[in-house]
Amino acid sequence: MSAAATVALRAGPAKLDGVMDHHPKFEGFRFIGDKRTQLVYDLTTWDDDDTINEIADEGVGLTFGPDTVVEARNRGYTLATPGKTRRHRKPRA
Repeated sequence: MSAAATVALRAGPAKLDGVMDHHPKFEGFRFIGDKRTQLVYDLTTWDDDDTINEIADEGVGLTFGPDTVVEARNRGYTLATPGKTRRHRKPRA
């Protein structure tokens, strides 16, 4: 791995055209769920990378198979929108 690539990985996910690029931990997934709030984030439209970094750093992220918002809803998750908040609870699993 080149030095530039190593620096880019350490810097965290990049933003392109105001849309968050996929976090390295969730590469290959579009929807990321937060176990604490039961909110699901669409990485193709979500532009607040701090939220996704927090989910990844604390280890409370969840991916879905198949990777669709319908599957997330089947598991009790609600699509996150900017400004939507919920109380953080301790994840059960």
